[in-house]
Amino acid sequence: MCPSSCSGWAGDLLDHLPAQTSFSLTSHHWPTWGTDNIVEFLTEQRDLYGYLHDQTLRRINQGYVAAEIAEMMQMPPVLDAAWHTHGYYGSVSHNVKAIYQRYIGWYDGNPAHLWQHPPEAAAKRYVDVIGGVDATVAAAKRYADEGDLRFAAELGSHAVFADPDNKAAREFLSGVHTQLGYAAECGTWRNNYLTAAQELLAPPSPTEWSPGGMATALTITQLFDSLGIRINGEAAWDAKLSIRWDFTDTGETYRMELSNGALIHHPTSRKDPSDLVVTLTKSGLLSLLNGEADGVTFDGDASALHTLMSLTDEPNPNFAIVTP
Repeated sequence: MCPSSCSGWAGDLLDHLPAQTSFSLTSHHWPTWGTDNIVEFLTEQRDLYGYLHDQTLRRINQGYVAAEIAEMMQMPPVLDAAWHTHGYYGSVSHNVKAIYQRYIGWYDGNPAHLWQHPPEAAAKRYVDVIGGVDATVAAAKRYADEGDLRFAAELGSHAVFADPDNKAAREFLSGVHTQLGYAAECGTWRNNYLTAAQELLAPPSPTEWSPGGMATALTITQLFDSLGIRINGEAAWDAKLSIRWDFTDTGETYRMELSNGALIHHPTSRKDPSDLVVTLTKSGLLSLLNGEADGVTFDGDASALHTLMSLTDEPNPNFAIVTP
């Protein structure tokens, strides 16, 4: 399944479908052959996403929240009988929540959900109320034995976040996630459950990654954006600097300012005074961001660039998800 906008592309294709169409290729599906089969496929896809979208909004207008609507949603019999409408890639539950999120946002209107504790703090309080980690795991096992794996996972997660070193809690929650994964029709959900089960039993393997290939495809604005989201805001509160970037290959000029922990940048035709003027090409910018300054010239206080780079954080591709 894909987002609700899929109903739009399916409808557009139907409107422009040639009278004799041999085959259709769409994302997340096997090919469909034959004009009649293609029309049927696109019609059902169109109706599937239109139905999910409109029925979600209908329930919103009746006062239901995302989790409730996801549980209430039932597909029309004809659509439910078609294999290509099933949630092998996405799911009805996931899509309904995404549609809700698009229109309403994360807040469901209940003030009790407006300012909840973050996971570790909440877990310690839930576990305290239940009577400790062992009691929480015991209660979770009881729900698992009764077939309520969803609530068992919720209780087990609280136990793990309250006491990350508790081996019994981790092993129990890993088992619950494994069962949920094996039962999941949706491939992405299955991957989430089984990856979680693995993380609980062993630390995740280091992820090898290199942003170089993607960086060459980014615009100058996007490259500066990527630098901005790496600024350690707290460390940069008191830093102030300005840099003018002159690109000789594109003829563009950018002004960049750091103040109050925020890195602001924009293209400009002005030559306002700056702490530092950097003259370079776009490829030179990539090299500079990689710690090399070949072909780059500096005019002014070169320490401004050093200060800027010293205030950036490195992303962490190996952060935990189902453990604190």
